[in-house]
Amino acid sequence: MSLNRKQKEAVIGEVSDKLSAAEAVVLAEYRGLTVEEMTQLRVSARNSGVYLRVLKNTLAKLAVKGTPFEGLSGDMVGPLAYGISDDPVAVAKVLSDFSKSNDKFQIKVGSMKNQVMSAADVSVLAKMPSRDELLSKLLGTMQAPIAKFVQTLNEVPTKFVRGVAAVKDMKEKEAA
Repeated sequence: MSLNRKQKEAVIGEVSDKLSAAEAVVLAEYRGLTVEEMTQLRVSARNSGVYLRVLKNTLAKLAVKGTPFEGLSGDMVGPLAYGISDDPVAVAKVLSDFSKSNDKFQIKVGSMKNQVMSAADVSVLAKMPSRDELLSKLLGTMQAPIAKFVQTLNEVPTKFVRGVAAVKDMKEKEAA
């Protein structure tokens, strides 16, 4: 089913909006995948906050024109799925994990703002911890000194109470 001009403009506008907020885009060839496999990929992408879309390359080229991802235009050949995300690691992980389980799905190229990456670069990016993992590690590192300080402050009254209890026990033994 072909799109009329108004529908094409809407698709270009939607993709352009996603690209304006994106940090990374990954292009992957999906030739030979079944509908069920593509549905699994879409669900996985949606759960990770990745915008996944299959587009005509001419529409995609119009959508990336004037964006930091314009360098991808030369690689937009063949049946491609476009993964777009504000978390570069998330999009790389979702598509890399799917490509490991499906031989027909191959990552062609990726891009972070104004920097085109090869498929090997995308797989290296996929091995990095995600933004949420890094934030949780940072928070744990920041909380450690505070927790240790509170624990140290808590030891003073605890030792005092233990000392008073020991003196009380000792006096009770002497009285008995």
